[in-house]
Amino acid sequence: MSHHEADRLLEPRWRVPALVVLHLAALALLATWLWPPLRASWDRLDAATFALLNAPLAGKGAWAYAWGIASMRAFDLAVALVMLAVLIKGDLAFAAGRVRQAFYAFAAILVLLLAIRTAVFAPLVAQMRWQRASPSLTVKGAVLISELFPGWTGLLHMKDSSSRAFPGDHASVLMLWALFVSAFAAGWRRWLVWGLAALFAMPRLVAGAHWLSDVLVGGTLLALVTIAWGLCTPYAARAVALLDRVATPILLRLGRLPGLSRLAFFTRP
Repeated sequence: MSHHEADRLLEPRWRVPALVVLHLAALALLATWLWPPLRASWDRLDAATFALLNAPLAGKGAWAYAWGIASMRAFDLAVALVMLAVLIKGDLAFAAGRVRQAFYAFAAILVLLLAIRTAVFAPLVAQMRWQRASPSLTVKGAVLISELFPGWTGLLHMKDSSSRAFPGDHASVLMLWALFVSAFAAGWRRWLVWGLAALFAMPRLVAGAHWLSDVLVGGTLLALVTIAWGLCTPYAARAVALLDRVATPILLRLGRLPGLSRLAFFTRP
């Protein structure tokens, strides 16, 4: 995507056709999960994926240690830092002069995701009784990482189970990030973003904290609706303008500090 086309995505205007298409895509995705014949296919895929990824943990080898570390809450911080780096590293996904606006826009859209998740989707899931427990709690013989490494759980919380697995909250953030960056980036950068999103979603699937459809249906559904209201309305553009007035003077002052002076995020006017 050219810089001019990318800039247009942050113009304060309504993009009704794109807004409708994204909502239809979200509804179609949800329909595949709700319609019994296709739901049966999702259930089989969920079970097969969990068996493929979780069963090797029983050997307590390198596979178990690697995903045990990746299932720690602290690992989520590392993931967040990588996601942040992609947003603010000049000339990676965004031109150096646009990284601050990209960060502002994503931060605003992330807030929107939390609002939609809390105020709209969570009550809907409860009302429609779509909620379910994770595979680690429901599949007989499931290997729990917290039981493989009991000494780790006292110091570092490990995410390997959930009584409320749908949708995948962690996955919705990853999908939102990937969709957002993909709206501006192109070529190998887009492939990189989606590869990272898939990799970062894996720990929850291996550990059994979520079913595959919690990620691909629930997480993607929330991300599609959020990106629609974030980028296809004036919301993101106005949030960027507000944050630019409030936060940019502070960031420019921070940019005078050693180390930060090399980052376009802190130094570009």
